[in-house]
Amino acid sequence: MKGNNRESRFGQREKRKKTNIILNSLIALVIILIIVVSAKIFFGGNNDQALPADEQTASESKQKEKNKEDKGNDIEQNKDKDKEKADKDPEEEKEKEKEENAEETEGDQEQVVTEGGSGPDVERTIENPAWKPVGTSQTGEHTAVYDQNHADWQEMLSAISYATGVDQGNMTVWFLGNNGPNSSVGTISTKDKSEKYRVYIDWVDGKGWKPSRVEVLNEIN
Repeated sequence: MKGNNRESRFGQREKRKKTNIILNSLIALVIILIIVVSAKIFFGGNNDQALPADEQTASESKQKEKNKEDKGNDIEQNKDKDKEKADKDPEEEKEKEKEENAEETEGDQEQVVTEGGSGPDVERTIENPAWKPVGTSQTGEHTAVYDQNHADWQEMLSAISYATGVDQGNMTVWFLGNNGPNSSVGTISTKDKSEKYRVYIDWVDGKGWKPSRVEVLNEIN
């Protein structure tokens, strides 16, 4: 009986040893698998993102082709602009450039003030190259109309107000009449007569009346 018990205990110990070996092996295998998977995740991500050499070459080739196309489009656009510029009438361009230069020259000039004027009632005379036409609502061939109810009369007063700085609401008109073809002259003052002027204006087709000379008066004749 004692011999059988010893054999039975010995068999149980052998079984436990085998079981422990198997369990330890399985644990070691799981640990190894975890290490391998972790290594792939941490160290294999960058390799996945990198393009193979042939794909990189193809991508670079596509970018170069796109750059060439963009450059070609820019050249074509510049050619179209040059052609459009060349197609414009040279005379028209010259005329436009001349007008722009004239406007710049006028803008750079200052008004000229001289003592005296056309008569003894004139204190000083003012001429300003920067004066421009005041605009017009009239169309067609123009003939000056000296009628207070006519648009031409109101536009002449606008030109006089523009040249003198006297608001029409504070203006007394002593005279407004013809001064030759497409020219008029007006004598005005402020209502309190502290300022008195004689203003010469000329008609500009399509643009209205333009002041040409202002005389500052010392009296109203």
